[in-house]
Amino acid sequence: MEFEQESKESFRLVLENISKSYPLIKANNAISLHVKPGEIHAILGENGAGKSTLMKILYGVIKPDEGSIFWEGEKVEINNPAFARKLGIGMIFQHFALFESLTVLENIWLSMDEKYSLKQLEEEVIKTSEYYGLPINPKRMLHSMSVGERQRVEIVRCLLQKPKLLIMDEPTSVLTPQAVQVLFKTIRQLASEGCSILYISHKLEEIRQLCDSATVLRSGKVTGYANPKNETAKSLATLMIGAELPTIQLQVAKVGKPMLEVTGLDLKKSDPFGTELKDIDLRVRTGEIVGIAGISGNGQKELIQALSGETVIGDAQTIYINGLPVGKLSPAKRRALGLCFVPEDRLGRGAVQNLTLADNALLTGYQEGMVRNGFICKSVIHQFAEKIIDQFNVVCSGQNASAGSLSGGNLQKFIVGREISLKPKIMLVAQPTWGVDVGASMLIRQALLDLRQQGVAILVISEELEELMMICDQITVLANGRLSDLVPTNQTNTEEIGLMMSGEKSNIATENI
Repeated sequence: MEFEQESKESFRLVLENISKSYPLIKANNAISLHVKPGEIHAILGENGAGKSTLMKILYGVIKPDEGSIFWEGEKVEINNPAFARKLGIGMIFQHFALFESLTVLENIWLSMDEKYSLKQLEEEVIKTSEYYGLPINPKRMLHSMSVGERQRVEIVRCLLQKPKLLIMDEPTSVLTPQAVQVLFKTIRQLASEGCSILYISHKLEEIRQLCDSATVLRSGKVTGYANPKNETAKSLATLMIGAELPTIQLQVAKVGKPMLEVTGLDLKKSDPFGTELKDIDLRVRTGEIVGIAGISGNGQKELIQALSGETVIGDAQTIYINGLPVGKLSPAKRRALGLCFVPEDRLGRGAVQNLTLADNALLTGYQEGMVRNGFICKSVIHQFAEKIIDQFNVVCSGQNASAGSLSGGNLQKFIVGREISLKPKIMLVAQPTWGVDVGASMLIRQALLDLRQQGVAILVISEELEELMMICDQITVLANGRLSDLVPTNQTNTEEIGLMMSGEKSNIATENI
């Protein structure tokens, strides 16, 4: 590689032989990395390859066991994030470091090393967020915000620090295709001004379009380097997983009776900054996957909570499951009718961080023989958890591993596997592959298609438009609390859907239907 012939002073960042071990796993094993000023450098690897650990070491969240860090030619020890920010390193985390009980402005103010008055900072937040095309309301309470909106807060908070090196972990996972291009324009502008970018994404076409270079990690080691612009998405995937990328097997499923029916659903917002649902009509039949696209904050959170039973509807007959009115039923009673649910927030709502995977299996699988005569059957729970780990290739130390010890993608595989293993009649899935690598994404998508083939009715809410186009039979867009008409997926495209998501188009074209 060229950097072997260059001095450390010519690089903004040099990592040499960085290693970090945990019980039963070596997350980073003698990793070396070099990044120049103004370089957009991709970090590629499967979930669990060591990407997040390496970035947390660089940002001072955790300390390496071995190795050296050189910043602008000088050896440094980054003992905490405050020192990292002082050097000029900013990081946008995949799992957000935000306080739910505070406003957007208060969250940003707490992280600022430079002293601002709240009024001055509010002006800066509005100015910066609008400039980068990620508008946020500084006075909004964080607990009322969706995952996508919280990511906007993280991005704006980081950009306010004016970093020299910006670490971006899955920054486009909740953006429309149009918004992605706006963000790319911003990233390229930052790079042209000398800011280095470390870019982590499972979207390989984005890597090819944006990045100047890439370091590939597998099982905690560097396994290769690449110029993404000289590679195909397929070849990059092969570098990542060390094998050919699995392909989706599509089959024609027999569509049957309606399993989920929603008619005239109106729902007032529960807080001043929420989204009101207006006259929602929706039908999902057995043997089909219906996809809902939309930018976060347009009612996805409210809709999924109404369907899952977390929010009880006043009119029981607004929502039907398998012909039965369920608007007033609790989540447990809806689950007893065959509804299973994968929430968008995997840590907090999908799993309990400090519990083992076995105990997390019990949370929703207790009706599968795990509790008998009031007693917990640990052997059944352990077998159930181990089956999920094996079938969904969950990288972990076993069923006694805590949920919080898993990478985001591996925890997502476990949660999806848990719900699929409960043999649902109807499956609600929010953001099924958010932050998940390409191999795991294909595994999850194929599992949903296999469920569809078995006659399960599936509703997928996702900002991943390519995913919706890949697996859904019909698609609709949620914008400002309203759903567009359903349209067969083969009669629209991502560009058209993206325009609808951004409000530039009123409805999906249906002239060919």
